[in-house]
Amino acid sequence: MAHHPDAMKLCNACHLVFLIDNTYKINRYRLSLLDIVGVTPTGMTFSARFAYLEGEGVNNVVWALERFRGLFLRRDRLPVVIVTDIDLALKNAVKTVFPECINLFCRFHIDKNVKAKCKSLIGQNNA
Repeated sequence: MAHHPDAMKLCNACHLVFLIDNTYKINRYRLSLLDIVGVTPTGMTFSARFAYLEGEGVNNVVWALERFRGLFLRRDRLPVVIVTDIDLALKNAVKTVFPECINLFCRFHIDKNVKAKCKSLIGQNNA
């Protein structure tokens, strides 16, 4: 698990909103990349933490999120909102490690899924 040296300072100063995405086996080592990005009050983003994971299961993501939780110095300054895609393992890991946090789904991923579903339905009707 890696992070920028200033990540701990930024996470503790800007702890309200984080975006988490997991890309699956698109690198040369065929490992998943979990990327955690924070959002400042001015809307700027910063890399909070990232990890290459051996597997796509909940346990791997929980491990990474527990390491991320360790960046926060105070229990009353944990993330308030975490935005993810609709990945079930990621959703369950967030619920396990940050049960008090609001988990919202990324609008981009929702739109992408709706478009794909509509395309498949339209394709079935035209067949």
